[in-house]
Amino acid sequence: MLRTTTRITALLSAAACAASGYAATAKVLGHLGQTVETAIIRSKPSTKGGIYHRAKAFEYIIIKDVKQSGWLGVVMSDMRTGYIKADLVARLPYEVTTQTAEQPRSTGSGRDLGTPASRSEIANYALNFVGTPYKWGGNDINRGIDCSGFVKVLYGKIGVDLPRTAAEQATVGTKIERLEDLQAGDRLYFWDRKRGKIGHTGIYMGNGYFVHSSSNHRGVATDVLSEKWRKMLVAARR
Repeated sequence: MLRTTTRITALLSAAACAASGYAATAKVLGHLGQTVETAIIRSKPSTKGGIYHRAKAFEYIIIKDVKQSGWLGVVMSDMRTGYIKADLVARLPYEVTTQTAEQPRSTGSGRDLGTPASRSEIANYALNFVGTPYKWGGNDINRGIDCSGFVKVLYGKIGVDLPRTAAEQATVGTKIERLEDLQAGDRLYFWDRKRGKIGHTGIYMGNGYFVHSSSNHRGVATDVLSEKWRKMLVAARR
């Protein structure tokens, strides 16, 4: 398991780093917030809105600088906007950003837009494929792909030929020892307790987020590198 030299969460640590020069190339997603009790995040600023998520007390969320009649906007993992009652959220003095590269131009062929120039650009490039369906053993980044296929295809765009499975990929590249050393484009590898081996992978986006092809999300999506994920995180490679 990766070591961390602080008690602060990955999301909070990365948000605090936004004051560094690294943030000069970052896009602001919103501000870090924390629920003060259990709260429901809804599809619109009303108790009649559909339920997107039931947040636990003291859960970190990203809030937008928009307030509507006592509600705050929330950035969801798939980048939709949810809404939470403002009095249930404590606003923290950190901006949450994601590293961005120049947006690739459409070539008119599916969602394969341009090509990332380097490993550090892969995470932003990967967002072009959010919503691609999850398919076990799939290799088509537009029609259906699994977690290791997703990472393999993206790294192939910059000329890196990775093995096919997550367990094999986890042995290739420079090993990252600490969470604090993660950079956008690094590969993350998670333990599958049922199978007793590394069984899942994704790409770190920076600022406590990663992108992966997930069966739980039924496709390519972004997630916070939360405590649940950090407990399963056993390797990272660059």
